[in-house]
Amino acid sequence: MSSTFRHGGDQLYGRDDNDTWLALEEVLGELEGGTALVFSSGMAAISAVLETLPIGSTVVVAEGAYNGTRKWCTDAAGRGRLGMRLVDVTDTAGVVAASDGAQMVWLESPTNPSLAIADIAAIAAGAHRAGATVVVDNTLATPLLQRPLALGADIVVHSVTKWLAGHSDLLMGAAVTADPDQVETLRGRRSLYGGVPGSVEAWMALRGVRTLPARMDRAQATAGELARRLDGHPAVERVRYPGLPGDPGHAVATRQMDGPGAMVAFDVRGGAAAAEAVCAAVSVLTPGTSLGGVETLIERRARYAFEEGTPPGLLRLSVGQEDVEDLWEDLDRALTGGAGQG
Repeated sequence: MSSTFRHGGDQLYGRDDNDTWLALEEVLGELEGGTALVFSSGMAAISAVLETLPIGSTVVVAEGAYNGTRKWCTDAAGRGRLGMRLVDVTDTAGVVAASDGAQMVWLESPTNPSLAIADIAAIAAGAHRAGATVVVDNTLATPLLQRPLALGADIVVHSVTKWLAGHSDLLMGAAVTADPDQVETLRGRRSLYGGVPGSVEAWMALRGVRTLPARMDRAQATAGELARRLDGHPAVERVRYPGLPGDPGHAVATRQMDGPGAMVAFDVRGGAAAAEAVCAAVSVLTPGTSLGGVETLIERRARYAFEEGTPPGLLRLSVGQEDVEDLWEDLDRALTGGAGQG
């Protein structure tokens, strides 16, 4: 826990290096198959990657990407900093076509909150033919379930805040790449823009990663069971979960992922009012934003102004470590009492 180092050692100043960061970066780099750099937040990592683009560049962005990413790009486009093309990541040919003349393709798979699946390998190959860099936000899948660099991506970003740290008690981000030049470029951005994490947060995140396999296994098993039960519930219009055989992204997810993950989204019959009633009625689940912690969170994502295009009745579940029967009893009761209102 020092920001200042004696001359002659490996570290010079706390904005550039820290042994605790390095320990976490070593682990994340090994998991993703590249060199990792940690940042003060997911948005700091996202901003650092996007800031590598020259002024006037064009970036292709998944229309279902994290709203912070889309906000950044919209703001930059409004200032003439770059051009932005929104695409449906499930339309592989459309994304590849949009890559023509673009400098970067920004994917997210599964997307947040609709859990759409992109064919990363096919899109990366097409984008590279067009000369574009491919970035994948791998926050929802984590490197345990998906390794985008091995599928052809150039850079992977994470909100370490979420599944990696896993306890809803810190903010941190990461970027991972196998390109040494890109590593140094991003390292320079981190130092110049000051998006550096604290050493305590880095230690906590490293501790969280140590339990990621156990946490993800349990949460994923529970998520799959909840998705199957929700799929047959009369108050539910549609379940979005790549682990369900009927999900549009199931085939691609089965091919490129080692598991469908622990996020579930579903559309409640009755729209926004019915969905909000469900959130108000739960007692085991927690109504709140964010994801990846040990507690199960539920949220109507369209309540936010920047989630345009998200169905008004869509609820996103980040499944935690609670007993599956406790969660189902709570959800079923809330759906039975809340659905159909409004």
